[in-house]
Amino acid sequence: MTATKIETEEQFNDLLKEDTFLLFKHSLTCPVSAEAHEQYEKYIAGNEQLKTAYLAVQEARPLSNHVAETFDIKHQSPQAILFKNGKPVWNESHWRITYDSLNKAISE
Repeated sequence: MTATKIETEEQFNDLLKEDTFLLFKHSLTCPVSAEAHEQYEKYIAGNEQLKTAYLAVQEARPLSNHVAETFDIKHQSPQAILFKNGKPVWNESHWRITYDSLNKAISE
């Protein structure tokens, strides 16, 4: 599956209508974020059913802040957030975003 890039609250709100989706927030300049993004891409490549989207914090700071404030999840970058039925059920950041951690969270 390929990820959809989002930049607006409207795009994000459309995703909230999905039963399950994974949001990945990343920095375009951080090496830790680059590694987490690789792990994210590797995971979603083998998961055809999972709806997923990403945002680049530098390009969509208002949206990143909106997600953090709306769901009371401290902003971090990189950050992966799994939503089910419109609510976050799991999130992780930095080096803890791995193929295995994504697989475990989404399989539960």
